[in-house]
Amino acid sequence: QVQLIESGGGLVQAGGSLRLSCAASGRTFNNYGWFRQAPGKEREFVAAINRIASTDYADSVKGRFSISRDNAKNTVYLQMNSLKPEDTAVYYCAADAGSSWYATRVPGQYDYWGQGTQVTVSS
Repeated sequence: QVQLIESGGGLVQAGGSLRLSCAASGRTFNNYGWFRQAPGKEREFVAAINRIASTDYADSVKGRFSISRDNAKNTVYLQMNSLKPEDTAVYYCAADAGSSWYATRVPGQYDYWGQGTQVTVSS
């Protein structure tokens, strides 16, 4: 059974940092994405990484967030620095079960999703 288990969310003051982890079990994946959803808003792309660690970021987090992966541990990370109140959301890890090495920004292209972890940034 495939599972994505996220951890690392919490409450932090503006300017602080958090690191989210997403551990995959049941199989390996070429591509992962992180998405977030704030109350009353649609789910939005945050970052993505492919098998060879090529990365992509939303403009809103570029320079502050960093996505990485440890293939030996089947885990992907999202390091979030200089957090802002507008980063407050539920963050979701997603995995693409396809064979391509393109890590897309489109949520519908991902096959598996984690349960989400809450990130709250206070001002």
